[in-house]
Amino acid sequence: METESQYETLDLIEEITRNDGSKYFEISNIDQNGIAELAADRGLIKQVKILQVNIARTKPLMIYEEYINKTYNLQTLLNENDWKNPKWVEWDKPEGKVREAYEQVLSANHIG
Repeated sequence: METESQYETLDLIEEITRNDGSKYFEISNIDQNGIAELAADRGLIKQVKILQVNIARTKPLMIYEEYINKTYNLQTLLNENDWKNPKWVEWDKPEGKVREAYEQVLSANHIG
């Protein structure tokens, strides 16, 4: 059963460990963290760890959040196909306004 993607609020920061051992930070939410946990269980990534929860709703966060929601079809654990066959997509952080917003959120939360 396909479900229509809806706007998701981002409210946590996690550390993702790729299978090659390199790491990166992602601004996410509990639903996307669940997808990341499934991806780790299925060997698509090595590990995911939540570093910060309930991050402040700042303008930079909302800029990044809007970009993610417009750019990606976010998976959900409510969609049977997503939890049975999770895919791992590392979200791009293009130079400019989006990259600056991402870095500001990490900096404000003393991460990175």
